[in-house]
Amino acid sequence: MLILLAFIIVFHITSAALLFISTIDNAWWVGDNFSTDVWRMCATNMSTCMAITDEFNEYQSIQAVQAAMILSTILCCVAFLVFILQLFRLKQGERFVLTSIIQLLSCLCVMIAASIYTDRHEELHQSHGYKMKVSKGQYGYSFVLAWIAFAFTLISGVMYLVLRKRK
Repeated sequence: MLILLAFIIVFHITSAALLFISTIDNAWWVGDNFSTDVWRMCATNMSTCMAITDEFNEYQSIQAVQAAMILSTILCCVAFLVFILQLFRLKQGERFVLTSIIQLLSCLCVMIAASIYTDRHEELHQSHGYKMKVSKGQYGYSFVLAWIAFAFTLISGVMYLVLRKRK
């Protein structure tokens, strides 16, 4: 049981780390001489960055992605704290349902954020607010990490749903 508990804790911490990295790091959309995410666009050859503000055409979509990613990260951290509390407070044989619900909500938020970005990426990168042409790029590793975090939080949420507290 102790090995299973350690695996679940490591899996949850990994999920949270993936969410933090994908939310913060500047690599959702990359090209030869630029990288952009939901916060800023950086030119790699000049080492200059500019924030994505309301002068961009699809700023509302970017704000939705920002909000969903932040919410998913917060919910994942809250789920971990609730799991630790339930670990010591639940009676033997009860399930970690509250932890599972919070983790599945985190999963839903990251899915919404990545789906919005996937759907709106063409319009996002056609904006005249960029100082360079960023439409010729590809998805970066932060975007991929967001989808991996979706899978990890989904698996984690299901694990908590079926997990019973044993002695």
